[in-house]
Amino acid sequence: MGSIKRYMRFVSPYWGLLTITMFIGILKFAIPLFTPLLIQIIIDDIIGGTMSVEEKTTQLAYWIGGTIILFFIIRPPVEYYRQYFAQNISNNILFDIRQEIYGHLQKLSMKYYANTRAGEVISRVINDVEQTKNFVMIGLMNMWLDLATILIAIAIMLTMNVKLTIVALITLPLYAFSVKYFFSKLRDLTRKRSQALAGVQSYLHERVSGMSIIKSFTLERHEQGIFDETNNEFKDKSLDHSRWNAKSFAVVNTITDIAPLLVIAYAGYEVIQGNLTIGTMAAFIVYIERLYSPLRRLMSSSTTLTQSIASMDRMFELMDEEYDIQDAKDAQVLPALQGKVVFRNVTFKYEENGQTILNNINFTIEPGKTVAFVGMSGGGKSTIVSLIPRFYDVSSGAVEIDDVDVRQATIASLRSQVGIVLQDNILFSDSVRQNILMGNPNATDEELIAAAKAANAHDFIMSLPEGYDTKVGERGVKLSGGQKQRVAIARVFLKNPPVLILDEATSALDLESEALIQDSLERLAHDRTTIMIAHRLSTITHADTIFVIDHGQVKESGTHAELMAKQGAYYDLFQIQHLD
Repeated sequence: MGSIKRYMRFVSPYWGLLTITMFIGILKFAIPLFTPLLIQIIIDDIIGGTMSVEEKTTQLAYWIGGTIILFFIIRPPVEYYRQYFAQNISNNILFDIRQEIYGHLQKLSMKYYANTRAGEVISRVINDVEQTKNFVMIGLMNMWLDLATILIAIAIMLTMNVKLTIVALITLPLYAFSVKYFFSKLRDLTRKRSQALAGVQSYLHERVSGMSIIKSFTLERHEQGIFDETNNEFKDKSLDHSRWNAKSFAVVNTITDIAPLLVIAYAGYEVIQGNLTIGTMAAFIVYIERLYSPLRRLMSSSTTLTQSIASMDRMFELMDEEYDIQDAKDAQVLPALQGKVVFRNVTFKYEENGQTILNNINFTIEPGKTVAFVGMSGGGKSTIVSLIPRFYDVSSGAVEIDDVDVRQATIASLRSQVGIVLQDNILFSDSVRQNILMGNPNATDEELIAAAKAANAHDFIMSLPEGYDTKVGERGVKLSGGQKQRVAIARVFLKNPPVLILDEATSALDLESEALIQDSLERLAHDRTTIMIAHRLSTITHADTIFVIDHGQVKESGTHAELMAKQGAYYDLFQIQHLD
């Protein structure tokens, strides 16, 4: 029930419209309850009455005419507005939920995304949130309208014949017990089914994204086997859910089928004894259907509602994920940075009890200087630069920028002044223009083009079919590696940050692309603090300071000439690359 209580926070802004929808709904469901009364009037008062044929025909015409007005003129707009308002409310609630979840997702740390499959997140935001729509449509509307229909029907039946009404309701306690018994387990089965579905979605998301790897290693048959296992897990959970659901429907529908038989038997006996009119018997048989149809719907609604609540639980599990990185209570907004970066006794582990990645790192980068981190893969270079914009927080020690501990600065004011160019920059499946504008969404066309020219990207962009409005495809698949890099660099030019991080920005490119990108990177690094990571040492010989990182520690530091003269770790790396 905790999830339902929390969900009501999203419902509360729409209580007014929800109340109007409920009143309209009661009218919509109440109108058909007139039909059994019409049957009784026609059989007992008109057909069985003492009027002349002409009078009976006139009365029949009046009653049928009034019913036509009720059903064909009044009911259609009632039905329309009930459906429209119900969908309007539920879609607005889902919009609000997804809006809040997306804001929440953007605040979760890189650690969360490193440990969570993207498909799992997508499944909760799309499938589970969509499932909760049934709680609004059924739990807050249809179930109550069905209950109102049942109560109205019982009230009418009591005015017609109390004993017959009691016979009609005799199976209700058995119905209530069976519903409670069967649906106590259904929520758990539904949760397991949803989890298995998320597993299938996660697997597909990863494999579709990496289809080139599957094809290049001819893993189709192997991957088909793994998918079959994942898919089979979902099938098993679905069948467990379906079996229990089928049992519940079989039992409950059998119970609801008993009541009409009891009513027919007792009403028939009363008619034979002369205690009941044929019209009343006919009306009661129709009312039994009007009474137990909502009960059967409630049964189906209970199933759907259970699925909805299970999805609600999973949705709130996601929303309850804690933020590893967030603003301190007294966090300060950083002014325009000069670009001084200091690491003081920094030690870092990705997990509290995990392996130490950085061990007591100390160094200072003066404003406007260019420094480079080199060393073997896995030494901790990328981890060092990820601590500067607070993608992760240090385990101990401090990272300072302009003499302010980055944990005491607001995240927005810190990251807005740090630009990053990675080895494999992600472009979104939008236009080239929109991808560059991510550096500054408010930039003018002139600023956009100037940034592209500075990144040596303008000429190739203009050669594209639609220029700056050309769609680049998912992750920029329609562009070459060098083109993607230049778009990413243009994005950072537009951002114009005082601190620049280049993480393997020119590796894995052809010589022509590397030359163009190296030229644009040198332009980008001018007059700003630049931190480079490179495996290819020829690209960082100009750096003011080079730090050699090995097993999470600074082994050496100095200029290229100084480190070569030492003939230590840097010299050895240089010799290995045959660049002397």
